[in-house]
Amino acid sequence: MPIAYLLRRIALAGPTLLGAALFVFVLIRIAPGDPIAMMVTGEATPEDIAKLRAVYGLHHSIPVQFLIFLRDIATGNFGTSISLHQDVLSLVFERLPATLELAVAAMLLSMVCGLTFALVSVYWRGRWPAAVVDAIAAAALAVPEFLWALLLILLFGVAIPWLPISGRIEPENIAEFHTQFYLVESVLTGRFALAGEVLAHLVLPALALALPLTAVIARVLKSSLLQAADQEYVLLARAKGFEPGYVLWHHLLPNALIPAVTISGMHFTLLLGGTVLVELIFSYPGIGNMLYGAAINRDLPLIQGITIVFAVMFIFMNILIDCSYALINPRVRQG
Repeated sequence: MPIAYLLRRIALAGPTLLGAALFVFVLIRIAPGDPIAMMVTGEATPEDIAKLRAVYGLHHSIPVQFLIFLRDIATGNFGTSISLHQDVLSLVFERLPATLELAVAAMLLSMVCGLTFALVSVYWRGRWPAAVVDAIAAAALAVPEFLWALLLILLFGVAIPWLPISGRIEPENIAEFHTQFYLVESVLTGRFALAGEVLAHLVLPALALALPLTAVIARVLKSSLLQAADQEYVLLARAKGFEPGYVLWHHLLPNALIPAVTISGMHFTLLLGGTVLVELIFSYPGIGNMLYGAAINRDLPLIQGITIVFAVMFIFMNILIDCSYALINPRVRQG
């Protein structure tokens, strides 16, 4: 990938982040409800309410509040949560590892299954294995994540109680961890029994998030593979007598991966923001669960902090996807 193109993408990150900040700022302020009114009791005086509004910067005009908001973003100061009375950035980074582990697990699961489905569907095109995986992909896409979560709880938590259906780990084992990356820490420290327990709690919510995305990746990759199958370099490889499996793996797949990589990268950030219902259903203590509580309590600083962190991760992921093109496709690298 040309360096100039990469520098342009990085330069566009600033205006993109500014637009996201403006959108979030305006949206949460036109929503009904007063966060200060939800904090005070009936005994609060107007002076008490005025002091609270001053503490959280809500006594300024809307344009001044936005300028203060931009200044705080630039300095990394997102204020104090109205409902939890703690530093917003600390709260976000405390919950973010749990959601990251969940999203990464769901993404890896969906990529492996989606790639497998696409390869089977193309290799056995017109035969029963392709029909089976296409039917599974259609069923996975037709059911939303939250409904998959409920179905998985009924199946593996009630009918066949094989897996835990709430939390990240048993409460008595939380003290065993020094970071919030439970799975990574337990693996790196060689505590594989704890890693197995974390994985057991992770399986069902990750599977609920992964199933619809698996179908999307499978369909996009299958379409790209079928389109690439008509290219001259593929016809030449077949004319040379290469096995169909070799042609599929070494010629078709590297050139058909770019759309699937794009979809996967975009959906990874969507997974981070779309885990709210799944985390609620599984009582999973991630950032989605916290965002729901912030929205219910009209916690403006916390909502703003979570959204800006998501926006930064979304921008970073887009740049990372652009960089990955050159690694996947030699034609892009040579260009």
